Amino acid sequence: MFPKNTWYVACTPNEIDEKPLGRKICGESIVFYRGEENRVAAVEDFCPHRGAPLSLGYVCEGKLVCGYHGLEMGCDGKTISMPGQRVRGFPAIRSFPVVERYGFIWVWPGDAAQASPDKIPHLEWYDNPEWAYGGGLFHINCDYRLMIDNLMDLTHETYVHSTSIGQKEIDETPSKTTVEGDMVVTSRFMDNIMPPPFWKLALRGNNLADDVPVDRWQICRFTPPSNVMIEVGVAHAGKGGYDAPAEHKAYSVVVDFITPETETSIHYFWGMARKFNPKDKALTATIREGQGKIFSEDLQMLELQQKNLLTYPERALLMLNIDAGGVQSRKILNRIMAEEQAAKASAGA
Repeated sequence: MFPKNTWYVACTPNEIDEKPLGRKICGESIVFYRGEENRVAAVEDFCPHRGAPLSLGYVCEGKLVCGYHGLEMGCDGKTISMPGQRVRGFPAIRSFPVVERYGFIWVWPGDAAQASPDKIPHLEWYDNPEWAYGGGLFHINCDYRLMIDNLMDLTHETYVHSTSIGQKEIDETPSKTTVEGDMVVTSRFMDNIMPPPFWKLALRGNNLADDVPVDRWQICRFTPPSNVMIEVGVAHAGKGGYDAPAEHKAYSVVVDFITPETETSIHYFWGMARKFNPKDKALTATIREGQGKIFSEDLQMLELQQKNLLTYPERALLMLNIDAGGVQSRKILNRIMAEEQAAKASAGA
């Protein structure tokens, strides 16, 4: 159902500041915590003594302590000690490659021997004074591929987000989809239109008039396993559109990291990286609040869509030209998963 030999966003650093965090990633129950020298660690959420979730314990001097009987676990999955007991011979539990980078905790749920930090995607906006970022996390009961479909086909904005970012010109303007290696790009450019409410707010946030025609763009980029970065923005019409100078536009990147929990549930890390007026913290908070409301509207649609698909598994989904981005993304995922399975079968033989 999902690639495993790849990096997924598991959590944000603040989620493990005070206590361990138990989270299921690609069907694997994992506990994340800060071990020795404050380095992030990830092991199976399973105490080898009685099977209790280690995430219900606590961290003491860099060691994960089971909250049931006090067993101490090392970052490598090996048992260290337990009050009054000899436990050095306990079988090790699984540890997972984990990296803290770009404001996220990344985990590799597959073959640890293949886990290179160099494969973590570069996020140019992180810790960059020219950018501001605000985001959040939703838990959604849907197949991760349904969210990829949603983000690679933005025609739904006209209907699901009619009061914020939707407008009829999205329907009226054709999109173009291309495949560049393992990247799928779906783009749409709308010229000389009036900005919808969310983009009026963004224009004002960059000290630009919000009551004049604009050129608007949406460039959706899917990369495996389930990351979608969407360049979005508006520029005063006639100033160059996407290529307009910064003083004439509001330019952002919608950040979407979709981490499968199970076959029908996800952890959805969403946000917006803004390349205008980056020091305005109030604007960052306002945009984050607005974006959160927009994604909340997707949440209901996706969960009920998943419910329908589970109820009627025999029904085939129909494909239109607007679905090209999602269709091509699934083709890449299917190929990657087939390659993983083939390699696994070959190793087993």
